[in-house]
Amino acid sequence: MTEQLRLMAVHAHPDDESSKGAATMAMYVSQGVDVLVATCTGGERGSILNPKLQGDPWVEENIHEVRRKEMDAAREILGVKQAWLGFVDSGLPEGDPLPPLPEGCFALQEVADAAAPLVKLIREFRPHVITTYDENGGYPHPDHIMTHKITMAAFDAAGDPDAYPEAGAPWQPSKVYYNHGFPMGRIRAMHAYLVENDLESPYGEWIEGWEKSGRKEREITTRVVCDEWFEIRDRALIAHATQIDPDGPWFRIPLDVQKKVWPTEDYELVRSLVDTDLPEDDLFAGLRASVTTA
Repeated sequence: MTEQLRLMAVHAHPDDESSKGAATMAMYVSQGVDVLVATCTGGERGSILNPKLQGDPWVEENIHEVRRKEMDAAREILGVKQAWLGFVDSGLPEGDPLPPLPEGCFALQEVADAAAPLVKLIREFRPHVITTYDENGGYPHPDHIMTHKITMAAFDAAGDPDAYPEAGAPWQPSKVYYNHGFPMGRIRAMHAYLVENDLESPYGEWIEGWEKSGRKEREITTRVVCDEWFEIRDRALIAHATQIDPDGPWFRIPLDVQKKVWPTEDYELVRSLVDTDLPEDDLFAGLRASVTTA
């Protein structure tokens, strides 16, 4: 018997799916893979980052509805399915000391409770592979960190018949990855190419700050070549108009340069219940022999 490969990407807010792993998802959709984005919150407390929409009273008053429509547009562009987990955006605390998180927000939920709707979704969709953020959230937004926590909890619980019995028949995903949207190897390679070719680089201060911080680079186990779908990624990102300025820094590096210097999206395999050889070039490595795309 053959079975369609299925991929689930778990993200904190609408727009995260388009800035982290979007070209990978679009590529797999083109191959017949069933792809579902699970969006934890509605992004209600996200700032309006596009200067063209800042100060628009209708957008500010209806941000939840606006961001849902943006997500619909991005979903159509990427060709993926999408489901809301229904939590309320925690916002990004700023200041010293940091203010408390808003009552009832996603990041303040008990992990076991917040994992329940994701377990249900995993059992319904039955993904073979899940992608999410590392334990630092990719960057330390409380919703990204919480997304990591519930994804790892749900990965373990979804296949356990004694866990969340009300959430449907057990299903055990085979692999879970952290997505790495901006690994320092990519940043350094882009910076070097731009400088060598007398082009302006936005990465100098980024690299300097990283080196001063003493942070260690994450391991990349899996590089998915998906540069043919970078245009689709960018279209999906621009669909999130409240979050993305099409004239902003996201789009200052020409696509041909991006494709030449770093044609992959990069991942870290953190759990695998199937045998696979590292490094990989496919999120479904170790699975294709037993699961054939329908």
